[in-house]
Amino acid sequence: MARPFEAIPVVNLIPEQPMNTGRLLADMYNQHGPIFRTTVFPNPTIFLVGPEANRFVLSSNRQLFSHKLGWGNFFDVLQMLGDGLLTMDGEEHTRHRRMMNPAFAINYMDRYLPIMNRIIRERVDGWIAAGEVDIYDEARKITFDIAAEALAGMRPGAEVEHFRDLYMALLFSEAQSPEEWMMKISKIRAELDAALLQKIHERRANPTDDILGMMVSVKDEDGTGLSDAQIIAHTNILLVAGHETSTSLSTWLIYLLTQHPDYAARVLQEQQQVLGSSDEPTLDQVKQMKVLHNALQEAERLYPPVPNGPRGVTQDFEFEGYHIPAGTFVLYAIAASHLNPKVFPDPEKFDPDRFAAPREEDKKNPYALVGFGGGPRICIGINFAQVEIKALASYVLRHADLELAPDQQIMQVYGATGFPLNGIKMRVREKVRYN
Repeated sequence: MARPFEAIPVVNLIPEQPMNTGRLLADMYNQHGPIFRTTVFPNPTIFLVGPEANRFVLSSNRQLFSHKLGWGNFFDVLQMLGDGLLTMDGEEHTRHRRMMNPAFAINYMDRYLPIMNRIIRERVDGWIAAGEVDIYDEARKITFDIAAEALAGMRPGAEVEHFRDLYMALLFSEAQSPEEWMMKISKIRAELDAALLQKIHERRANPTDDILGMMVSVKDEDGTGLSDAQIIAHTNILLVAGHETSTSLSTWLIYLLTQHPDYAARVLQEQQQVLGSSDEPTLDQVKQMKVLHNALQEAERLYPPVPNGPRGVTQDFEFEGYHIPAGTFVLYAIAASHLNPKVFPDPEKFDPDRFAAPREEDKKNPYALVGFGGGPRICIGINFAQVEIKALASYVLRHADLELAPDQQIMQVYGATGFPLNGIKMRVREKVRYN
């Protein structure tokens, strides 16, 4: 007979947790096992940690969990962005994702890579002229510019900057009360919705092959299309998720490579072998960057863009001998799972070769690496993000010498997503020659 919910070990979340989420929750996993609960939230909330817990939530028992309840209650996604792919559940999500999948297939990235290469080149060349930059701020400009132009066909310059300002105001609005916050969010959303509705009308008049254009024209097998509200919500999710997480992950990848010059030299050697005399990679060349890919996976492991995946429990279930009632909230612990020494030996160490043959620690433990989620609802933008981040790291390493500016506290901070505390400032010089 299953033990009652009240028997699940209780942990106290300390004020330092946002600065060290992965390590603290990994320690709790070592003390209590793969399930424990906290009383700091208004509703009963449990953490599930480790590959089997991830598999349980993401794949084998995913029907027990609601994204809408999870993301909606923990991070106000519905109010901020609308009901898009991130928050849809069940058949509704399946139907919408099926319509959007073709635009995110790996071979479709050929359409986006020229845009990525151009924006990366223009922005990074500006780093060299500036001499010192915050690579987190710069990565945000790059990833938003790419998402806005490639996914939504927004015009570079004033239009992209206007949308970036709106999304930044939406994500980082401060207020003295929930009522004031809601008033601010509602005002920003009204302006954003009006701007996106204009883009939708433009696409109906002049169809395009970007994702916004596809969403305007796509129909399911019954001939049903997407409403304006649904297109707006999907666009909001794609533009926010399409740059917010890539900003964090690309920043940490570049930082880690600058701090591990021996491995960076191996990446550069691979770049020379793959690219030869060409300056901007093709999709086939990006696919060949195995050494860089392993470094990207290690950055994902050490600094996952999202620390915990929130879900609402819709049906009673049992896990590890405990009864979990409907109405509970679950956080599957991504950052903690990535620091499990039983899966990733010496987990604090930067060691990209753990993902190379013959070790392949992630493949020996499916659902151990879940920075992009996993299972049928793995992040729809995983191909887009990985190609973009590799193209950025490739260009930076081949054209710039980076040196960490002194007197900085380098640390990941987590809310709904992760970001480096106070950014990461780098001194930048033009690379004298490409080895």
